[in-house]
Amino acid sequence: MKKKIVFATNNQHKLDEIRAILGSSFEVVSLSDIGCHEDIPETGDTLEDNALQKAQYIFDKYHLDVFADDTGLEVDALNGAPGVYSARYAGDGHDSEANMQKLLAELGDNDQRKARFRTVIALIENRDVCPCGCTSIKQIHRFEGIVDGEIIREKRGGEGFGYDPIFQPEGYSQTFAELGLDIKNHISHRARATQKLAEYLLK
Repeated sequence: MKKKIVFATNNQHKLDEIRAILGSSFEVVSLSDIGCHEDIPETGDTLEDNALQKAQYIFDKYHLDVFADDTGLEVDALNGAPGVYSARYAGDGHDSEANMQKLLAELGDNDQRKARFRTVIALIENRDVCPCGCTSIKQIHRFEGIVDGEIIREKRGGEGFGYDPIFQPEGYSQTFAELGLDIKNHISHRARATQKLAEYLLK
């Protein structure tokens, strides 16, 4: 019988990605699969805080092994902003276009445009400490994925989402929005964090 694990998301792309990596070893279910339709709080000051907060919420309420992720764009010249506030940089509407325009305006003509995307995954699981399964303990693990790059001066490309049209990863002459999802998903911050999660779960 496959072990069930919750991915605290309803993003189908993320679900497909992790299911492909973990293969048939796990039954990865979404929030909607377990009947969770409420907004999960994300009030942390860091990506680590938010990922753990989401995972903890599901673990406490549904008592299932769970992992959650949070991602931010960190720009050197802006002292790491927008960071944990990336999705709502220009306001609470999660408006990608407004977020990009604000970021480009904040940078202006600054030639220091180094940036990185960073994803943090928090995993909470019950681990048996007795062979008969009568006693278990809660374990928390974190996995991080980073891709370095720079913020270009105007948008390029039509694929992807969020800040992809203005982020050019290191070693490439195209933005995430120009590279296409196949290449992006292979080299991205989320892919790197997910791979570390998979290596742990499959060991």
